[in-house]
Amino acid sequence: MSNRYEVVFSCYLRDDTPERVMAALRWHLGMDTEIPDGLDDHDGQLYPLLLPDNYANRRFPGGDVVSLHREVQEFTCDGELHEWELFARSHWVDDSMLYLRNLLDLIAPHIAQPGYGGHFRDIGDTEVTVFAFHDGTYEPIEIWGIDPL
Repeated sequence: MSNRYEVVFSCYLRDDTPERVMAALRWHLGMDTEIPDGLDDHDGQLYPLLLPDNYANRRFPGGDVVSLHREVQEFTCDGELHEWELFARSHWVDDSMLYLRNLLDLIAPHIAQPGYGGHFRDIGDTEVTVFAFHDGTYEPIEIWGIDPL
């Protein structure tokens, strides 16, 4: 039987995040159905990782939730400062966890606000493994004894 995980992304991306990154995120979130041009097939993984599960298959209270939208972060002398808010809470099986690095690598260079970026946890556990973004990368994290991400 597979281990099951709650994976949460909660971060802001810069307003100038390249369209290829935004297209990949929209596809992973299930907002676009067409696979974007240029999306790499990492180790045979070419399916949306953050696609919300339907309600009939809920594995934890509240189910999967995804959101990606542009919002005003502050007002400056030059006008409004926008950032992309990314929030996703998804249920993953252990095999999918091998591809968490792909998503972290995709968004880390475009993070607007360093610090907490999300977490994951085995759905039977209370402790979370946090991933934090800084300087275009993220803190190394370990998934059940596999080399740190």
